[in-house]
Amino acid sequence: MRHGRTTALYAITFLVITVGAIWLALRVAPLQTVSAAGQTAQVGATMPNASLRGPGELDLFGQVMATQPDFSGPIRPKLSLEHITIDPQVVQVLRAEGSSKVAITLSQQLASGWERYFLWETLIAVGFAVIPLVAFAAVRKRPKMWKLLAIGIAVVIAVNLGGIALTASGTPRVLRSVRTLDDLVGVDPLTGTTAAGAAQPGVQAVVIGDSTASGWGLPWGSKPTAEDQACGRSPESYAADLAAANQWNVLNVACGSATIENGLLGPEVLYNGDIAPPQLPQAAAATHAKVVIVSVGADDLSWSVMTQLCAAQTVCDDKVSNAYFTQLLNTFTRNYYQLLADLDQLPAHPAVLINQYYSPFGASVACLQQYGMTPAKVKVLAIRLAQLNKVLQQGANLFGFGAAAPRFTGHELCTSDPWVQGPTDPAPLHPNAAGELAIALADQQAFPLLSPSPVQLPSPSPTPSSAQSRYLG
Repeated sequence: MRHGRTTALYAITFLVITVGAIWLALRVAPLQTVSAAGQTAQVGATMPNASLRGPGELDLFGQVMATQPDFSGPIRPKLSLEHITIDPQVVQVLRAEGSSKVAITLSQQLASGWERYFLWETLIAVGFAVIPLVAFAAVRKRPKMWKLLAIGIAVVIAVNLGGIALTASGTPRVLRSVRTLDDLVGVDPLTGTTAAGAAQPGVQAVVIGDSTASGWGLPWGSKPTAEDQACGRSPESYAADLAAANQWNVLNVACGSATIENGLLGPEVLYNGDIAPPQLPQAAAATHAKVVIVSVGADDLSWSVMTQLCAAQTVCDDKVSNAYFTQLLNTFTRNYYQLLADLDQLPAHPAVLINQYYSPFGASVACLQQYGMTPAKVKVLAIRLAQLNKVLQQGANLFGFGAAAPRFTGHELCTSDPWVQGPTDPAPLHPNAAGELAIALADQQAFPLLSPSPVQLPSPSPTPSSAQSRYLG
């Protein structure tokens, strides 16, 4: 009888210590960092869940969400995306061996990180178990403490690894099936793949992007469609200037408020409730296009809202604003990488030109002081704009695309001849007709450097004069 009670005491003690050690280990075990496909992530495990099957947890730049795939067992993966870069090695592999090779690398790294995490978690659980085991042996006055320790550690390891084998053995298989981050988070209903429309062989150039490219705030044509009006497409946009300069049929499908996910790769809900089709499939339908010109990024970073908040706040480089901008920039970089890869795979293999953003602010902000702008705030916005342009430039370089950098120097807001719409204009901070022309001229200068070059003529002067405006407009 006494021997039985002693055995039961030891069994209960070992079980309590084991459960406590594993619970603590799951709380403190460090997430394992993995890098693949230009993405740096951390892999760990959630705390035990009451259900036996369900989603894991993904921290996407501070936004915590459930994973799209479900996992068996009460302990599921906890993933955190830390950083996105457009890696030259990834681009090389993508072009040489296709996206499937990049996907395999990502999935293998995630599964490897999960397995490595549990090796650390097991060691940490053993460490947590040693202290109470030693204390228990001392209370029981066991002369052979090492024997009790060995038994207790063996129990911890057996229960930990056995529990993983029984409840989470399928997790590596699910992680190895992950081909992209979209497999983890799911695809926004508005960003599903949409087939291209009817072929448009008569188009020589396609412009895709946001309100900068659509000509937001400028006059509409004589017979605009409802979509043209909702997207803000104007015959004074830089697409129309390029059409006149090169005698091209330019298809402009850019739309105000377009982002990469909701606009270029997927449909966009317009302010009037209509839905504009994805822009990239329309570019793919231009089967003989010489060049695709892209203006994107401002809406992905909520640039208009960020500028208004900056003007309203005392300062706009506080920690909260900086963290928010960094989160948006990381998400944009990830989506931009996907866009570049899709552009690289267009069946007609046109030249691709990425437009960077002009700076709307000059040395003087006197005309903006009544709206809360100061030189210090403008400096912060200029730094953030430079970060966006750096991502745009680096991505274009890595994929062998061109990049154009329009300069509005001497024609910013608060100058005598601004190329930017002011605070009282229909679309503040957007280019006016002269600004759109300046962007067109920057693109024209970049055309001969593209591969393949869409033009053979010498590029025009970079400064738009009134005579050029009459000719091109």
